[in-house]
Amino acid sequence: MEFEKPLPLQTPAATPFWKGLQDETVRLQQCDGCSHWVFYPRNHCPRCLESSLTWRDVSGEATLYSFTIARQPTAPHFADEVPQLLAIVELKEGVRMTSTLIHVEPEELRVGLPLEPYFDHVSNEVTLLRFTNNSDKTCE
Repeated sequence: MEFEKPLPLQTPAATPFWKGLQDETVRLQQCDGCSHWVFYPRNHCPRCLESSLTWRDVSGEATLYSFTIARQPTAPHFADEVPQLLAIVELKEGVRMTSTLIHVEPEELRVGLPLEPYFDHVSNEVTLLRFTNNSDKTCE
């Protein structure tokens, strides 16, 4: 039996983020009041509560902050992705996000591994931000 993979719900506050991914660009919000980078998308800054946030294109370069290797499917929908490389990545701007790693061997994984964005166009409406190894760069 094949399962259709669940897709993320796109909230109005996050529309520029998802549109950016479709265009293969990573976009983050930055607070106009205190310059804090904001992720997940929202309507105000979590640091100073300023409601003026500006969307900015960023490189998407990141390092591996934490990870786990799921050798059993986390849900039936993901049986084709085993082992599933689940990660928390830290973008250069300091925000952390959960994602999955692709085109990386489990043996390569280590905290601090340099990563770059991989835009996974799963449908006409949804592009997922995943990450892959960027072995040309050294860990910072």
